[in-house]
Amino acid sequence: MLIPPNIYIKDTGTAKGRGVFAARAFSNGEIIEICPVVLFQMNYNSLPKAIKTLVFDWEILAGKKRTHALALGYGSFYNHGNPANLRYEADSVNDLLRLIAVRDIDADEELTINYCAEGGAAVSDEENDNRWFEDKKIKLIID
Repeated sequence: MLIPPNIYIKDTGTAKGRGVFAARAFSNGEIIEICPVVLFQMNYNSLPKAIKTLVFDWEILAGKKRTHALALGYGSFYNHGNPANLRYEADSVNDLLRLIAVRDIDADEELTINYCAEGGAAVSDEENDNRWFEDKKIKLIID
């Protein structure tokens, strides 16, 4: 059973555009959202351009070779943060993506994931922090 999350999307008021925000306070370790995913079993370069910046590397997260996951729900709308206030993990049996708080989060705070951290972690090392953006030729926007 999927339960609607206590989150909402709004404009961040920055160059990042829209983001996902907490509709209530969350505690460290609390599951924020469970997203069903649509799997694409192909090389990343074969994906449509519009999808490339929205998918998760399911090969790294779930061990499925040459597979990328488009998260439904709010899953593909989370902006980047380092450190982020969420981590994410795959449920490869049920094709779900779980987003989990890594610290206490206030109501109306933007929820972020780290695009550059390995395996859905909230923090990446400073040396490689921009690689996701560089690989996609996207200018990193920092507030």
